[in-house]
Amino acid sequence: MGFAGFGLIAAFFYGVVTGDGGGADYLGFIDSEVWVGAASLGWSGGVGDHVGYVVLVMFAIVSAGLGIMLTAFRDADSDAVAELNDGELPPAQSPVAYNYWPAIGALGLGTLVIGLVTHAAIFTVGLIIIITTAFELMMSAWSDRASGDPIANAELRNRLMKPIEVPVLGAVGIAVTVLCASRIFLTVSKSWAIWVAVILSGIVFLGALAFALAEKVNRNVVAGVLAAAAIGLLTSGVVSAVIGERDISHHHTGEHSESDAEHHGGDAEHHDGEEGDK
Repeated sequence: MGFAGFGLIAAFFYGVVTGDGGGADYLGFIDSEVWVGAASLGWSGGVGDHVGYVVLVMFAIVSAGLGIMLTAFRDADSDAVAELNDGELPPAQSPVAYNYWPAIGALGLGTLVIGLVTHAAIFTVGLIIIITTAFELMMSAWSDRASGDPIANAELRNRLMKPIEVPVLGAVGIAVTVLCASRIFLTVSKSWAIWVAVILSGIVFLGALAFALAEKVNRNVVAGVLAAAAIGLLTSGVVSAVIGERDISHHHTGEHSESDAEHHGGDAEHHDGEEGDK
């Protein structure tokens, strides 16, 4: 429920700040239409950036739904657990699995702050990373203490989260990769863009080949390599977005041909008129 309140407050201020005039008109008075629109979820009045506003509102709605569900089923109520366990509480279980999500959340927070002063796409990427991190940490905290058996807890989490994590994280990873790579290609020169694409493709191919030929690969090594590659790509994309795109010259061959034809046609008509006068 705390996440739900944070989401609503953040959505309200985001809708006001990104509105026309930043929430105020040119005379310095409060633009009541934007404030009312942000408070009424766009029912009475408009908001600023619709994408960010909708993301924050949906985050608040999902968090409120989870909070209501946990409260209704008393998932964290010690008395309810004791009733199902003959009046005794099971021993507390400490987390036993490796968890990389705090580091990923810190990366998302840094990306969010940079996006506030650089580009809206970077802000959206950071916001998605933070929301995903919060959800994953909540599920990990719940599954680690679901029972007294760590193996059963891991199986329970995988049974619930794998059908969600694989397609969602795959789609998010592809989108972030495409966005960061496009920023890099548009920042460097045209010739260097080709070399960067060749180098990145070679690194991916050689890394996949090394993992495939190895007899036994530790999952933590694979996760560490992928995390380092993701951080490097995201950092490069953010830096490229801050630098900006290179100057791309547009060649309007058709327009120049038409204008040249009109110019020469006008000269021919003028010349014909002079010959007629003579």
